[in-house]
Amino acid sequence: MSEVPKVLLEITGHKTGRQTVAAGDADTLPSVPRTPPTTQPVVILHGWQGSGPEHWQSWLADRLVGTHEVRYPRLPDPDGPRPDAWLATLDETLAGLPADGFDVVCHSLAVPLWLHHAARRTGPAPARVLLVAPPSPRRPEPELARFLPPPLDPDAVRRAAGGTILVCADDDPYCPEGAAAAYGRPLKLPTTVIPGGGHLNVEAGYGPWPAVERWCSRPNLAFPL
Repeated sequence: MSEVPKVLLEITGHKTGRQTVAAGDADTLPSVPRTPPTTQPVVILHGWQGSGPEHWQSWLADRLVGTHEVRYPRLPDPDGPRPDAWLATLDETLAGLPADGFDVVCHSLAVPLWLHHAARRTGPAPARVLLVAPPSPRRPEPELARFLPPPLDPDAVRRAAGGTILVCADDDPYCPEGAAAAYGRPLKLPTTVIPGGGHLNVEAGYGPWPAVERWCSRPNLAFPL
């Protein structure tokens, strides 16, 4: 029998260091009561150049639309994004949502977008925010430099949502220093590090991503492994 692969989970803020859990050990854990699924609205925010039809964000929107209100805006000029235009569209997207009654899922450049939004302290606050694969704050591309470096204010992030977590890889070419170090530690965010996940996009093999769907459909803040 082949060896069960391991998933690497790094938690920053409440814990330091890394904890490695073998998937095969799951059946030794005590059972817990099943929590009811959540059907609250989900806002999905794409990054630079958008998320095409094969991207996990587009897949997620299609999967959730039958049970959730899904707001998945096309942010203006995704190939040449401007913070003011993206922030205005984000404000429009959040309008009318109940405070503490919806979730936000951000990928890539949408993570700095959310951090700029959080610093402004405007609009309804979501219950949960999932930040996925942000670019390095030092990326040289002019299209990204307009957003970078983003404000890394843990108090603003805490005020902006009921809870916020980060999911990233240990080999993201858009964040060579690692998003856990660049974002997770300064923002004091619980962080899940996926070995070999790259930019967590289609090129890295992340078309359908059931773990994100499970996160959106349950009330827990922790990312399901």
